[in-house]
Amino acid sequence: MEIGKKRRLRRIFRDDNRTVIVPMDHGVTVGPVKGLVDMQDIVDKLLQGGVDAIILNRGVAKNVDTGNAGLVIHLSGITRHCPDPNNKVQIGSVADAVRIGADAVSVHINVGAKQEDKMLATLGRVACECDSLGMPLLAMMYPRGPSIKNPHALDVVAHAARLGAELGADVIKTNYTGDAESFKEVVSGCHLPVIIAGGPKVETVNEVLRMVHGSIEAGGAGLSIGRNVFQHENPTRMVMALSALVHRGASVEEALKILGDSK
Repeated sequence: MEIGKKRRLRRIFRDDNRTVIVPMDHGVTVGPVKGLVDMQDIVDKLLQGGVDAIILNRGVAKNVDTGNAGLVIHLSGITRHCPDPNNKVQIGSVADAVRIGADAVSVHINVGAKQEDKMLATLGRVACECDSLGMPLLAMMYPRGPSIKNPHALDVVAHAARLGAELGADVIKTNYTGDAESFKEVVSGCHLPVIIAGGPKVETVNEVLRMVHGSIEAGGAGLSIGRNVFQHENPTRMVMALSALVHRGASVEEALKILGDSK
């Protein structure tokens, strides 16, 4: 890997080669939802918790101080009002992310969607641009579409992760398969760092913490969890709890104590 990518990735991954990322690009898809109204306020809370990196769209990134956290500029988007909301299109460029001062860019691919071919073409093109500019690429590889019966099934998640690696990504974000044993196969089938997505907002944090703990146990490289962090009643402590799991190997019970929740 060229020196430019290595230097930028060091601002996203700690010395243990793991990371806690909070994506907050949801405003394009769903608008100013709870937790994402005052963007500087939520970013400040995440920084207080020790977040490693933040994912933002370019317009927000130009107007928010992300402190010492790594900055990932998201290059994909579509609104939920579109007739085909699974069809993510490119909404930014790698060159623009360089100008903004990003440490990486991310692209969203829905594997199995009707427009998968166009999204894969975008991924391949962006990967080449990233290589030429020394910019790390985070590929969000989600099994999602008419042919996908279970988006957390081992076979489709492993395929999605490997697909991102095959097309030139540097880091893969994908779904957790439900248990450490099966997720270990996803990690072993992909020669890149694999981090897990958080999915929809859940009822209890226990579920999120157990998912993260299992992924780390399986050899995962961390997480990129949005709504279950920025919509938590205490985002700062939620980041602290997740960081304990990812970077210190804490147990779920220890992480719950950080949150002040023993349930």
